[in-house]
Amino acid sequence: MPLTLYACHCTECQKQSSSGFGMSMPVPKIGFKIISGNPKYWSRTSNSGRTVNCAFCPECGTRLFHEPLRNKEIVNVKPGTLDKTKWINPVAHLWLSSAQTGVVIPESKLYFQKQPDSFEPLYQAWLNQYEPSHA
Repeated sequence: MPLTLYACHCTECQKQSSSGFGMSMPVPKIGFKIISGNPKYWSRTSNSGRTVNCAFCPECGTRLFHEPLRNKEIVNVKPGTLDKTKWINPVAHLWLSSAQTGVVIPESKLYFQKQPDSFEPLYQAWLNQYEPSHA
């Protein structure tokens, strides 16, 4: 089950998504399993200065998930790669200090100018938005 879902407006997420932002859906690593194929990996330094291992499809180059070294218990799935995506609704927007001017942020969402000190508000917002049986 996802822990939360957020949109990140940092410049790296803009580059990797070729868009105004990227989305991340942290899930517990213990329940995460690759069922087909072997992704390729590369590491990068995030805007917060932390190292992130990035997995991508070696055939098409699509970013699949990230493994942040700051928290080895989660995997940040890129939710646009899921088979069903109509339910995707981020609860928060991060790194708004880098946001493109044309991107409209709904007032009802949590928002942060940079990386939040804690993801607990995002986890709680996710629980409030979705019943555990939804995901």
